[in-house]
Amino acid sequence: MALFKRRHKLNILFVAPEAVPFVKAGGLGEVMLALPRELVRLGHDARVMIPRYGGIDVEKFPTEMEVEGLAVPTGSDGSNAQEPQELICNVRKFVAESGLGSPVTTYFLENLEYYEKRSNIYGYSDDAIRWALLSRGTLEFIKKSDWVPDVIVASDWQTGFLANYLRTTYKDDEVLSRIATVFIIHNLSYQGMFDHRFVTEMDYDDGQSTLPSFFDPRLLKVNGMRRGIIHADAVSTVSPTYAREIMTPEYGELLDDLLRERRSRVYGIMNGIDYDNYNPELDEYLSETYDVTSLNLRKANKAELQARFGLNDDANAFLIAIASRLSGQKGFDLLFSITDRLFKELNIQLAVLGAGEGHYMGFFQELEKKYPGRVGTHLSFDVVLPHLIHGGADAILIPSRFEPAGLLQLEAMRYGAIPIARKTGGLADTVQDCDVQKKIGTGFVFTDFDPQSMMIAITRAYENFKNTGVWRMIQKNAMAQDFSWSKAADEYARLFVQAVGFRRRDIDSE
Repeated sequence: MALFKRRHKLNILFVAPEAVPFVKAGGLGEVMLALPRELVRLGHDARVMIPRYGGIDVEKFPTEMEVEGLAVPTGSDGSNAQEPQELICNVRKFVAESGLGSPVTTYFLENLEYYEKRSNIYGYSDDAIRWALLSRGTLEFIKKSDWVPDVIVASDWQTGFLANYLRTTYKDDEVLSRIATVFIIHNLSYQGMFDHRFVTEMDYDDGQSTLPSFFDPRLLKVNGMRRGIIHADAVSTVSPTYAREIMTPEYGELLDDLLRERRSRVYGIMNGIDYDNYNPELDEYLSETYDVTSLNLRKANKAELQARFGLNDDANAFLIAIASRLSGQKGFDLLFSITDRLFKELNIQLAVLGAGEGHYMGFFQELEKKYPGRVGTHLSFDVVLPHLIHGGADAILIPSRFEPAGLLQLEAMRYGAIPIARKTGGLADTVQDCDVQKKIGTGFVFTDFDPQSMMIAITRAYENFKNTGVWRMIQKNAMAQDFSWSKAADEYARLFVQAVGFRRRDIDSE
């Protein structure tokens, strides 16, 4: 802590494929808005760097030229005229007006072929080149910039390249070699442009070999996640429990041995949510706004939610909602064998919002036909409905196989929708199992990934829902939790200071 007091301000650069409000595909984009903004509020100079995709609204987000004609080495030896030794980029800068919800200063790496001609963020056959270009382009930009970060924060396999370049290709650069790196793992199961569980001995990437050139087919086989873990000064995950889980074979995705080797530099910090954006007192998407003292007003939102999903208008029905990507990770297999029994025995309703794998979508569609008025689905992305679900559902079902952090349970508790969740990852860190006698708890938790265990948790929630006084107590407990980004940002600031210390000690020992 002495170092933190002595140096109260850090220059911090976040490098990522996406950042709200410019472009978003998932939760990473939200983090790239909220966390840097909170760090600025703490007195640090936090900035973000992303590619400038063709889909970014240049009129809404006007920029100024920061560096024109930035030559980014590709690693090619020049023997093939079709493989240039440099790619020419520009760096543009966006400076937002200060105010509620504004992003921090953001840099955009421009390249016509790899970014500006692409409207989407992910999903191209040359994605490995695009992320290698972002990583190396960022470092070349810093060499020419008057603003130099103390810490670069890279996230997931796409920017694991950056930590690798920094500690190998640029290890002798007087400026870059002194910059600390923190590698944040949001989901260990995605490690590159391949399925890491099925890699031949010939294609295996040990993480230590020299990074191939942008145009070498071997770049497609590089494990960016492994390289980020190996080369970063510190590694963090998005919840404390997930940090422990990934050091085990069950959750480690074949990297548990490496993570145990780096145990002394692996941390877990719980993600937060934007309390300005998720606020039941001000949410314009709700039929009725409310706070912890006026929870009875939620009944108007429940009625609206039932109407939107074609459910019976029944205030006494226990309305469980699912708002999720429909994939194997999320654990909805557990419903397959128990739904008929649940609907036969309990007065429940189910509202399902989400899209994903076909067999899950088919299951919920068939369930809707089988139980009209009791099951409703909206199997596509929607901006408004998540807010109405939080504000109107009685409970949120989150039976994940694994969950690095999870935002749904945090958003739901903010609105008084009670999680029924499996005890794993960030869910274990944020949802406290209900104990009515002790008047504690924010949800209903089950441990085993097992249909019967989940059914018991759902039944417990149902029985407590029937007692209005008890249910109000649980809702108030949930709404009293603080999962705002301010707490997480303070923990990250401390981690960044430690990373700077690690970098200095490593330089001294070289």
